[in-house]
Amino acid sequence: IDLPCQLDELRVKLIFPRLPGKIERVDGDAVPAQSRTRIKGLESEGLGLCRLDHLVHVDIHPVEEDLQLIRHRDIDRPVDVLQELRELGGLRGGEDDDLVADERVELAGALGTLGVWVRLHYVYPYPHVDEVVPLMAQGRILPYLDVPFQHAAPRILKLMKRPASAEDTLERIRAWRAVCPEITLRSTFIVGFPGETEAEFEQLLAFLEEAQLDRVGCFAYSPVEGAAANALPDPVAQELKEERQARLMALQARISAARLRARVGRRLEVLVDQVDRKGAVARSSADAPEIDGVVRIRDGAKLRPGEFAAVIVEDAGEHDLSARLAA
Repeated sequence: IDLPCQLDELRVKLIFPRLPGKIERVDGDAVPAQSRTRIKGLESEGLGLCRLDHLVHVDIHPVEEDLQLIRHRDIDRPVDVLQELRELGGLRGGEDDDLVADERVELAGALGTLGVWVRLHYVYPYPHVDEVVPLMAQGRILPYLDVPFQHAAPRILKLMKRPASAEDTLERIRAWRAVCPEITLRSTFIVGFPGETEAEFEQLLAFLEEAQLDRVGCFAYSPVEGAAANALPDPVAQELKEERQARLMALQARISAARLRARVGRRLEVLVDQVDRKGAVARSSADAPEIDGVVRIRDGAKLRPGEFAAVIVEDAGEHDLSARLAA
């Protein structure tokens, strides 16, 4: 969830008592007096509050049971997110609150009612993901999908125990874009998996050319303690793994630059992260914090972190956009 929090707007707080995340305890002296009593009460229960004067981004998985949410103006104590979202979006659930596939779709839709940016990360390309894309087209959640495709060669995918094939994945990508033309697709890939041949690596490059993904990360395979892949024959030499990684990222840089150039002249809504005398650094719906690009606003020195702004894109690089404030 990408959540703009302002010191004077205590409308929504995310509370994560046990989950890791970029959440800092609030300095009580920095909070308006009328809010301090409530915040201190929450802290006495051992709950860390998000820092109010900065953008908060937390990657959550829909099945996390520890996620709790509080709407300060309506509720005086933290409530379980599932119960709260049932009230907001009619989320169903059994006695044990196990989230099956259709309930995850409902959860995504319910999160979309909170007035914050909700983006989905690390979602496997199973059929139920198709049901989330219409929510993006409707503007209920961000048109952004992070799907770890990992590879494109059928034999390597099978060795990785990954679902789908390159052909099925390309068909699914076309279907997602037909439903939501504005969707941003991010994925990660592994090169140098044990036994990966040059021909299989070329299959992966061909897949990237065809898929035209917006954002891509690539890792050179490295053994993980206890992983079954450690026992596979024909390990790829480290030098060759790094060469393939560089070739893949060079290809993706060209793809990314071309896709970003298509945004020049367009009007975007962005969320401001940083401001200084030189302007502002913000993100569009296509940019997840820290892993994607940014939108640099040359005349944004008077904006505030956490503020939304409308901009016109003036230039594009391989990963970032340059823009001015819209009139």
